[in-house]
Amino acid sequence: MFIDYETFRLRADALREHIAAACRASGRAPGEVTLLPVTKTHPPAAAEYAARYGLAAVGESRVQEAVEKQSLAAAKVGWELIGHLQSNKARLAAAGFNRIQSVDSAKLLLQLDRAAGELGKKLPVLLQLNAGDDPAKFGAEPADAPHLLEVALGLLHLQVDGLMTIAPLSGDPAVARRTFARLRAIRDELSTRTGTPLRVLSMGMSGDLESAIAEGSTLVRVGTALFGPRG
Repeated sequence: MFIDYETFRLRADALREHIAAACRASGRAPGEVTLLPVTKTHPPAAAEYAARYGLAAVGESRVQEAVEKQSLAAAKVGWELIGHLQSNKARLAAAGFNRIQSVDSAKLLLQLDRAAGELGKKLPVLLQLNAGDDPAKFGAEPADAPHLLEVALGLLHLQVDGLMTIAPLSGDPAVARRTFARLRAIRDELSTRTGTPLRVLSMGMSGDLESAIAEGSTLVRVGTALFGPRG
């Protein structure tokens, strides 16, 4: 049985305080970090709870699941794709999401640009990098980041907001922290080189958000701490 709104509200309040404490510990203002509730595998009510609470967007991993959920959720909320995007679903994703965080190839950039152009919209994206060199994770190789950004900046219908990564699963917290520090360093180098702000660093989830915030994350993706185990 899915949680009720009051349970969600209490969890969200606790999570926001957790984020604020992590920010204070790192000498950052809590307002610098956005909470993205991850509603994948949860019912449409999860998105409705997020909207009711005042959160601007929710994160989903599968295009088809999200599109079906959008038609059922009575929620005025943005939808962000955080899961791997297959190229054959680029047009559906461009139509159904307000931002796509998981862009990891030049081919996908070109397909999304074409789709966004056909839809008459400018689509915000994040470039996903495998900053932890984890063979189990999607994302472009860090060495390919300059080329990927160069391609993205040359496209008329895409807006590059920043970078995203997922840390490797590890019992050693230092692994996640190194991953996040590397993504921040890549962002800083790319911003300096191109003059593009790349303000969004999407990194950190329920289990490693403190490390992510300490290394400069501006957006944490949290599902389990808000909604419980996946449905």
